[in-house]
Amino acid sequence: MPRYTAKTADKYALYEEAVQCVEADIDFIEKTYKKAFGKKPRLLREDFCGTASAAVEFVKRSKKNRAVGIDLDPEVLAYGRKHHLPKLKDRQSDLVLRQTNVMDVSSPKADVIMAMNFSYFCFKEREVLKQYFRVAHKSLKPEGMLFLDAYGGSEAQDPQKEPRKNKGFTYVWDQYSFNPITSDVVNYIHFKFPDGTRIKRAFTYEWRLWTLREITELLAEVGFSKSDVFWEGWDEKGEDGNGIFTPQTEVENSAGWVAYIVASR
Repeated sequence: MPRYTAKTADKYALYEEAVQCVEADIDFIEKTYKKAFGKKPRLLREDFCGTASAAVEFVKRSKKNRAVGIDLDPEVLAYGRKHHLPKLKDRQSDLVLRQTNVMDVSSPKADVIMAMNFSYFCFKEREVLKQYFRVAHKSLKPEGMLFLDAYGGSEAQDPQKEPRKNKGFTYVWDQYSFNPITSDVVNYIHFKFPDGTRIKRAFTYEWRLWTLREITELLAEVGFSKSDVFWEGWDEKGEDGNGIFTPQTEVENSAGWVAYIVASR
């Protein structure tokens, strides 16, 4: 078991282990795109890419695959270049990492644009989020798809801390505050270690908690032909999610949920 302390641990590595499952995301993207168009996507753009681990996973899957990763943060991009880009070996040129604003990128035209981990929630104003969706629509090929995720549920607005143990550390999701007038939220991620040390507020998120109805309406307004909400099914006991997401139009609310939104150009 890895032995982490606040001094020795890297917050990006901890985040990837505790939060992300890029293999599952890329599986879902490839399966959904192929079902819609009868072929696999070959050019993926990862917006708010962070360490670009998803873009790297996509490129690794086929010599025909290429990707672009976009993020404003030079530190997180540097981490991706150091720790993930070498995984592509002699194909590193098939992934382009760009430090720029996602609002300013419209080429090359992509088969798929993905904005995961609720990253686009940083756009708090309706017209600003609408402009992002408009840019994404413009940046897709005619047979193109925008993949998003969203979260909610009856407890999504409640201030609370949710610890979850991982190998060698504890991840803590901290829903710090919610403003019911503006739907603004402030969330933190903390990490705790067996020796008693911790990284407090390793990541800070100041978002608007958008609803699925708001998101799908904005997607329609900028010209997407349709958008589907993919909801996770339940395991045999009906206690936990089974990792299988299918398009739904009506579901029961729950204390907490995460869904995919897939918009077709």
